[in-house]
Amino acid sequence: MKDLKTVVIVISAFVAYYILNQLGFAWLFKTLYATWNEKISSFLLAYLLCGSPIFVAAYWLHRRNFIEALGLSSNFFRAFVAAFVFSMPMLVGYASTLSFQSDTSLWDIAKGAVFAGFFEELYFRAFFFGLLFRYTRLGFIPSILSGAVVFGSLHLYQSNDTTQLIGIFMTTFLGAGFFAWVYSEWKYNLWVPIWLHLLMNLYWMLFEAGENALGPLPSNVFRAATIAFTIVATIWLKRKRSEGMAVNRHNIWTKTNEAKES
Repeated sequence: MKDLKTVVIVISAFVAYYILNQLGFAWLFKTLYATWNEKISSFLLAYLLCGSPIFVAAYWLHRRNFIEALGLSSNFFRAFVAAFVFSMPMLVGYASTLSFQSDTSLWDIAKGAVFAGFFEELYFRAFFFGLLFRYTRLGFIPSILSGAVVFGSLHLYQSNDTTQLIGIFMTTFLGAGFFAWVYSEWKYNLWVPIWLHLLMNLYWMLFEAGENALGPLPSNVFRAATIAFTIVATIWLKRKRSEGMAVNRHNIWTKTNEAKES
């Protein structure tokens, strides 16, 4: 019964957020910007207001450990170091092969890297995926599937070409699965996928990597190398510490032999 309550509340709150985001974000941003004529703070507040159903639901379900349940109470600095090391293939690869985008503005970085990295991980990974996977008997794939579809769909504005749209959707859909896996394996320290997402977006923007999330083949080689390095390094570290994998055969579809986190 508790599982059903969590599932209903999480899905309902996420749907409410999605509707608010789709119908009200642009209006909120324009209204706030017209009020105090500052883009970054207006964008931030619009993100927070559209996410209000998520904050209310998370507090309702986990009042005593609200921040921890969203993965925000873990080590911030350690997460940055890990993410910076993991993202080195992209940084070194792009810096050595691509031109630097000197016209990238602070607004571009705030919108495309900082806010995208933080809020997408908070809303999609910590809330939608995390509360389902951590606190119910739903397995990894069912917990991630719907959110990953929505996450991929939200990036389809980047092109009108059918082939590119398919590529963008698959890239972001698989990316959602990757960040959810990282979140799980790093003991639900949300700062790890936040920093990793932020840095990967930042490098993509600072160098001429591509005009949308799909990008050309050379850019994707280094992005794939970063993803592969993150996965291999994470598995190696867990084995070195004699830690079991958070995502395993016992909880791919449903949790059977292991109790859900409480």
